[in-house]
Amino acid sequence: MAKRIFITATNTNIGKTYTTKLLLQEFAARGLRVGAMKPIETGVVDGDPLDGRELLETLKQCNTAFEKFEVNDIVPITHELPAAPLVASNNTPLDFDRLDKALEKIEKHCDYVLIEGAGGLYVPVDRGIMMIDLIDYFRASALLVTHCSLGCINDTLLSSKALLEKKIPHTIAFNCKGKSKDFEDISQPYFTKIGFEVLKVDENIDTIFDVLYNQ
Repeated sequence: MAKRIFITATNTNIGKTYTTKLLLQEFAARGLRVGAMKPIETGVVDGDPLDGRELLETLKQCNTAFEKFEVNDIVPITHELPAAPLVASNNTPLDFDRLDKALEKIEKHCDYVLIEGAGGLYVPVDRGIMMIDLIDYFRASALLVTHCSLGCINDTLLSSKALLEKKIPHTIAFNCKGKSKDFEDISQPYFTKIGFEVLKVDENIDTIFDVLYNQ
């Protein structure tokens, strides 16, 4: 089994795909065989998962063993409606067998696999199953991607608390999207005061890699 790292976030549109792509490049730059998977993608038009396609294009550049993979090989489940998987699937039970087979195929070609979630930790995936439960299911550690805008303290602490309660080892990375100055003046001092190591996706991807590698 490859070492599995689940990329999650405080909400949708925070930067999971962007961060996962940077990490793929960092793993490859360190000479490591890396793979990627997005178990579920919603909002898929004409059967073309855009996040998954971005991941696959980057993955092929980082690991030539994936050159013949198609996007559905790393995104086994897709839904057209841009909503939580439970809603987008019209309450269809999650096909764990399909997820397992996709991951098994990917892990034949890598020693580390980055698994990108959908939305935040408490997005419903199946009846009684939330996105956070998939981290446990895949026996993965987690990277929590959070934002730097007003409200990031609440969002980050709530998501971190959820991971701690599930006893899921995790690292936190801030994706500032050009708002770093406001963050540094308003929110970062609080995180520093309470002992959070503030790692920024754009500035500290090498350090984020080191933490994940040793987690």
